[in-house]
Amino acid sequence: MISIVLFGKPGAGKGTQAEFLKEKYNLSHISTGDVFRYNIKNETPLGKEAQVYISKGELVPDEITINMLKQEVEKNNDKAGYLFDGFPRTIDQAIALDEYLKSVGLAITATIALEADDEVLVARILERGKTSGRVDDQDENKIRTRYNEYNEKTAPLIDFYTKQNKYYSVDGIGSIEEVTERLSKVIDSL
Repeated sequence: MISIVLFGKPGAGKGTQAEFLKEKYNLSHISTGDVFRYNIKNETPLGKEAQVYISKGELVPDEITINMLKQEVEKNNDKAGYLFDGFPRTIDQAIALDEYLKSVGLAITATIALEADDEVLVARILERGKTSGRVDDQDENKIRTRYNEYNEKTAPLIDFYTKQNKYYSVDGIGSIEEVTERLSKVIDSL
């Protein structure tokens, strides 16, 4: 089984690319954003807690995120592996994910980052916000707050995974097909 973390700032195209990769490689796509939205929509206790942070444009605390993620891994174990989209976002989450996966006989195979310029990404998210219905996609200040959170808490994961020889950077600008091809080259080389 392979376990891949698809990494990148909000708006980098992780969700779009995950749709193609999960089919091509028969992976269970575990999107933290989708998991949050499901829990929030269904007003689960974890969803209610997460909503408080998301509405401010802040990252959801590790404990809430990890508990949601464990539930998803446990109910999605019938594929060739996992594609984690939007998780981990901090070193503590990466360590917790490693420990959890080890407890079920798995490990992260690779972390692939979609790289793109902040201004391009802000424009993408604002455009997405016109149809997504997501409040956090419609406010440029909240978007920039998410980028500040990313730079402070998530960017250190680059060193974390580089030290394990599991970090790969991919240019996230171009057509969907071009970016998918770049990602596939990395996955095929694993």
